[in-house]
Amino acid sequence: MAKKENNQNINLPLVSIITPSYNCSSFIEETIQSVQIQSYCHWEMLIVDDKSEDNSVDIIKQNIEKDQRIKLISLTKNMGAAEARNAALKEAKGDYIAFLDSDDLWLPTKLEEQVAFMQRGNLAFTFTSYCLIDEQGRDMNIEVQAPDKISYKDLIGNTVIGCLTVMLDRHQVGKIQMPNIQPEDTALWLQLLRGGHQAYGLQKVLSRYRIVSNSTSRNKLKAAFRYWRLLRNQEKLNIVKANFYFSKYAFNAYNKNRGNSSTSLLKGDE
Repeated sequence: MAKKENNQNINLPLVSIITPSYNCSSFIEETIQSVQIQSYCHWEMLIVDDKSEDNSVDIIKQNIEKDQRIKLISLTKNMGAAEARNAALKEAKGDYIAFLDSDDLWLPTKLEEQVAFMQRGNLAFTFTSYCLIDEQGRDMNIEVQAPDKISYKDLIGNTVIGCLTVMLDRHQVGKIQMPNIQPEDTALWLQLLRGGHQAYGLQKVLSRYRIVSNSTSRNKLKAAFRYWRLLRNQEKLNIVKANFYFSKYAFNAYNKNRGNSSTSLLKGDE
């Protein structure tokens, strides 16, 4: 059931939630519901359908009829998650930007606690701890803990920032878009940190990251290759530095996902 906004809510900063969607009919309604039950009600949810071949769009439209804070953007051809997020970023009206993929979930106080965290410190870039769930939504007893803060040199060797946990202050970071290189979310975080920002961690689990059945060892290899290419092509690291940071990345990714052999290092391709 959608919560109704009142005048007090409308005076709060608006949070724009960016959700790319592709063939997500099994999960998208639960994801939407995890936004609707937020204790913080002043949000807009921009769902970008990336030319799905299932009935995702029908489900999204049914939810829009009940809650006009949800908006649908439909792409005319499949463009990938980066372009889907960028389409939403162009339409976003919020003071803050938050990211939530179509199969992930937020805990009910996520927005309220993170907005307050950002306002207390006048922070531009924050993220939180999160936990892993399986395809059926069951807790896998694995948590990824957010450090107090993370710099460019920290992040380049440790992809600890979960996209579903990030919130950005648009007034401080300015106009942003996801780079067209995978992993596009980490590529954006590195750009922001390289530009002088630091990312601050809220050390509380407020999001649930879903591991789906196609997260095979082949996807792990693809994710590793993508990260190597990011280090070399976007970050322009020489072979020695790339090897050093890639080794740190692989070690930390293994530790982050230990206990579940099907977990990919990063979210798989659409």
